[in-house]
Amino acid sequence: MGVKRYKPTTPGRRISSVDDFSDVTKSSPEKKLTIKKKKHSGRTKGKITVRHRGGGAKRRIRLVDYKREKFDVPAKVAAIEYDPNRGARLALLHYADGEKRYMVAPIGLKVGDSVVSSMKRGEIQTGNRYKLEDIPVGMQIYNIELKPGKGGQIVRGAGTSAQLMAIDGSYATVRLPSGEVRMVPKLCMATLGQTSNPDRRLIRWGKAGRTRHRGIRPTVRGKAMNPVDHPHGGGEGANPIGLKRPKTPTGKPALGVKTRRKRASDKLIIKRRKKGRFVGGK
Repeated sequence: MGVKRYKPTTPGRRISSVDDFSDVTKSSPEKKLTIKKKKHSGRTKGKITVRHRGGGAKRRIRLVDYKREKFDVPAKVAAIEYDPNRGARLALLHYADGEKRYMVAPIGLKVGDSVVSSMKRGEIQTGNRYKLEDIPVGMQIYNIELKPGKGGQIVRGAGTSAQLMAIDGSYATVRLPSGEVRMVPKLCMATLGQTSNPDRRLIRWGKAGRTRHRGIRPTVRGKAMNPVDHPHGGGEGANPIGLKRPKTPTGKPALGVKTRRKRASDKLIIKRRKKGRFVGGK
């Protein structure tokens, strides 16, 4: 794992960097564990619901096992693979009964290692998966369930990990990468370790073309549009937006407005994440 820099042969190459893929051991995926990724280009029934999406390189979705419900069946790591749909690496597991599955690979997992998922306390080893109540307090964990048996839903991004803080009653207290501290049912499963490829965040894309390959189209400022296209549009020269606060293209308040809906799980949050501060300007 690491970031590779090239000689500055062009202006785009000068500021760009790429993943060195030093930890990848297999170049092609397991065909039976992939499906075709259909392109929606940010549209629902023909209407744009997510802007700035479209194009991009063709991909196949890897079928990742977030549940790992094959309990007490040891699996051997056959390969560490690149996944175009995420920043973290995938580990190809060969189970003792002959089945093959993908899991999100943690840092330090190597080809030839053995991992297991169990409903009872076992060996404390990176890549093993247990219930939160069977994991020692203070351990780093990832791919955490929010409901028992539903499969991992949070802490799956490249280089992320949460920390198990305490076990109290029927809940476990977990500190998430965002700084949020919340309670999770102690019967939920989690994987020991930290998600692989932490240097992913250090990659500089360098030029617009690499971003287009990722399926991201250009973002045009609202100020540069006409009034018919955006609330910020119009005016002569470098004028301010002319509004009390920024708005979205559809006229809703933007930047700093609370958008989180009230959820039943809000009562499980002990400490909110650290929020960034928006500094407005002309």
